[in-house]
Amino acid sequence: MTRLSIVHRTGYKYKRRVTLSYNEARMTPLTDPQQVVLESSMKVTPSQAAISSYRDYWGTRVTAFDMQMPHEHLEVLATTTVEVHRAVRVPSEADIVGWDDLASPETLNQFSDWAPQSQLTGPGEEVLAIIPGVVEGKNPHEAALAIFAWMRGEMTYMKGTTGVTTNAEEAWTQRQGVCQDLAHLAIGALRSCGIPARYVSGYLHPRSTADIGETVAGQSHAWLEWWDGEWRSWDPTNHKPAGDFHVTVARGRDYRDVPPLKGILSGGGGSNLSVSVEITRLA
Repeated sequence: MTRLSIVHRTGYKYKRRVTLSYNEARMTPLTDPQQVVLESSMKVTPSQAAISSYRDYWGTRVTAFDMQMPHEHLEVLATTTVEVHRAVRVPSEADIVGWDDLASPETLNQFSDWAPQSQLTGPGEEVLAIIPGVVEGKNPHEAALAIFAWMRGEMTYMKGTTGVTTNAEEAWTQRQGVCQDLAHLAIGALRSCGIPARYVSGYLHPRSTADIGETVAGQSHAWLEWWDGEWRSWDPTNHKPAGDFHVTVARGRDYRDVPPLKGILSGGGGSNLSVSVEITRLA
């Protein structure tokens, strides 16, 4: 078990005054069987924002706010204390379904959100031709692990070469990308052979050796979950399952379902963006 305090600050300084804006923030972690949110708050500046909250189709906690007044900057400050207790176990043969089960109408209906390719996960013809050879002769669990091992030998983590609209095929063509791109490519490869998979966004404490009470620069992060009889996690950036230093905020088909902050505005003329994530291990 790990208890973490997370402070996520996002700020925009506009080049020209914004007359009004409508926004959605997805920065509050989920409470689920693997983690519990002990306390959370979100502060929006300027303080005149009208704020409401709801859960979207995917179960994500969304804070919606609009400012119908002129403003030259916007800041969203999300503060959370969360307790994470992930149990990673090796599945037995009885836990793993077969390929026929994955292809059954019942399973396809149950996982209809997670089986088809989405806009950012289609891996392209080259990858689609490679994957059958990677998974041949393996059960779905072994196939997923084989895909992750194959990706590790092909893809390089590299900042600055992709953007939020980059899809899996484009990342594959470059053979590099950030956590979002690696998750999209892995999800696309899994879905291509019939394994349901979903995109996970959240936070990662980057240093497990940090002392209790030590604040470090954390990261907004992305990984994936796949289903082969149970939902299991994998972080393709760090080549391991998600652990007690991964904090889940949202799940979706791809990044488009879970952006931390999105909105529309009138005016602005462009902006300068600043983002910081500070994580403190409390226990």
